[in-house]
Amino acid sequence: MSGSWLGSAIAAAAAMVSCSAALAHVTVQPADAPADSYAHLTFTVPHGCNGSATTALRIKLPEGILSAKPQMKPGWNVEIKSRKLKAPAQGPHGKTITDVVDEVVWRGGPLPDNLYDTFGLVVRLPDRAGQSLYFPAVQECEQGSQRWTEIPQAGQADKPRTPAPVVRLKAGR
Repeated sequence: MSGSWLGSAIAAAAAMVSCSAALAHVTVQPADAPADSYAHLTFTVPHGCNGSATTALRIKLPEGILSAKPQMKPGWNVEIKSRKLKAPAQGPHGKTITDVVDEVVWRGGPLPDNLYDTFGLVVRLPDRAGQSLYFPAVQECEQGSQRWTEIPQAGQADKPRTPAPVVRLKAGR
């Protein structure tokens, strides 16, 4: 009897660890947002890297976002990396856009492992209702790093172990 109790306890503990690991990744809110609109995206860093404090967060922006402004945070420096578009695009307010934000990097802190913080971006979402936008994130720490960059493939049954934050675009405003 004690063997089955011990086996059940081990299975329950493993399930709890598995659930907490699955919930303990960099996420973005809102999870759903209207296509073809401006959105304030909030990325949450819930922990460090195996006990080590977070010193940087890098967010890669997906194709289709033509306008992005990062939040300034006290104690953190913000770096905006841009990339040239293959062809000019019509941007917000009738502007022709040739460069877009490719990646935003916050460096500073440090953010201790036992605390969380949020990092914001205001973006113009593309007009692609029904699609999902993935924002691969790399969390750098005093010791080590965590990559939250996995994007699920069509037909993939298992959820990624290190999923990229995702925003699903819905119709209407």
